Amino acid sequence: MKSKTSIICTLSVCMTLMLMTGCASSPPPMKKSGFLGDYSKLQQGPDGGADYRYIRPNVDFSVYDKIMMDQVEFRFDEGAAYKGIQPDELKKLADAFHKAMVEALQDSYPFVKESGPGVMRVRTAITDVVPSKPTLNTITTIVPVGLAISSIRKATTGVHANVGQAAMEVEILDAQTGEPLATAVDREVGGKFDLVDGMTKWGHAEHIFEFWAKRMREWLDSVH
Repeated sequence: MKSKTSIICTLSVCMTLMLMTGCASSPPPMKKSGFLGDYSKLQQGPDGGADYRYIRPNVDFSVYDKIMMDQVEFRFDEGAAYKGIQPDELKKLADAFHKAMVEALQDSYPFVKESGPGVMRVRTAITDVVPSKPTLNTITTIVPVGLAISSIRKATTGVHANVGQAAMEVEILDAQTGEPLATAVDREVGGKFDLVDGMTKWGHAEHIFEFWAKRMREWLDSVH
């Protein structure tokens, strides 16, 4: 009985904290890696969009129907516990990011290797990537007490325990002139119930790459 009461109390605390913080929509503080150079024009993005973004006024994005994508860069803080990611893991992440972008965009916005009329140049940096902890993630997802504790952490810190996350900075330029058209900074965290993604070390990060690619596709479609 004591154990059952303890579980109920923990879940009650969890729900209270979630209700208290659930309405907050402010994005996390912007972390600047230096990749974009100028962050002064970035403003808080819309609901469902990037955390921070800037879109140059009066740009006719409908004239841009091809993409020249630079190789994704990785930039980590010196003090990051994960800065020692092995080269083969970085390659896997870079390949996963490129694959997600191609699959989401290629059919309507062909990828090209040279600049020209109607070509957007897309520069991207992954500035923060945290691996999930597969075993612990599965345990805290399935076991009620573990889920309650994880949810309390999510309510207070914005991040579930043991799940992966990734942050990105992106810049879109006119490929011919080099003129900046749009920039964005965003951070996404793996969901606690993404069991399939959470079963691998980088599963959540790869899922976030796919999410970013689909969101970029939706945005491009909306401005065409």
